[in-house]
Amino acid sequence: MSTFQNERRQMVRAAMKAPYLTREEEHDLAVRWRNNRDKKALDRLTLAHMRLVISVASRFRNFGLPLGDLIQEGHVGLLEAAARFEPEREVRFSTYATWWIRAQIQDYILRNWSIVRGGTSSTQKSLFFNLRRLRAKLSGNQSSISDSELHRKIADAIGVKSSDVALMNARLSGPDTSLNAPVSDADGAGADRQDFLVSDAPTPDILVSQSIDDERRGRWLKSALTVLSERELRIVQERRLTEDGATLESLGQKLGISKERVRQIESRAMQKLKTALLERQPDLGAYSM
Repeated sequence: MSTFQNERRQMVRAAMKAPYLTREEEHDLAVRWRNNRDKKALDRLTLAHMRLVISVASRFRNFGLPLGDLIQEGHVGLLEAAARFEPEREVRFSTYATWWIRAQIQDYILRNWSIVRGGTSSTQKSLFFNLRRLRAKLSGNQSSISDSELHRKIADAIGVKSSDVALMNARLSGPDTSLNAPVSDADGAGADRQDFLVSDAPTPDILVSQSIDDERRGRWLKSALTVLSERELRIVQERRLTEDGATLESLGQKLGISKERVRQIESRAMQKLKTALLERQPDLGAYSM
């Protein structure tokens, strides 16, 4: 057994033997820690509540993580509660600390249960930690209930979508699988799972073809733009060749003309561009501008 495991086991034994605190003792220790940073007061306060940490940690032992690790994380939550506790509010420390202990343990489970992070919102966390309990309860009352009906009832109970319940149920039903794991099916002999993933991205030959076509069209357009006057070129550039095209009104204000006049100049410029492009590249007649 490692030194770390021995220390943790000794901590649990000490916690079970630690005396309970009265309300007055608890208040006094909390005040001493907050005001004077009395380390001995903190040690007595946290040791007396390690039973609470063990109790809360035991509720999460079915998530496949070592109970000792859950207790360790719960102890971190206990220390956090001690750092934030306000004795003058007349609330028992155990009541306040329970939330921090549970939150720390839940966060640890979500970070370590799977390599894929889940439970990033409050509703997803609630679904993660309550799905098994609700599923056992609802399916136990109605043995013939279908999966879709079960998911709907769980969704209504927690306040989420049925699709979210189905997705979380699928995640909880099996362990993580590596994409490098070999496929055992005869048709996939010698292949990994990742070999069967379908990508929506364009293939390399299409990317190269698009790059060549874009470069060619760029040269054609640059050549055709030389037929425009300075004002026509400015209007086309600001209206058609920028990501956020300028409005007719804003261009009219810059040029000192009406927006209708801007529209007329733009229309004439586009017609001149079309003519110039068709003169240089007759095959472009198959494409509309």
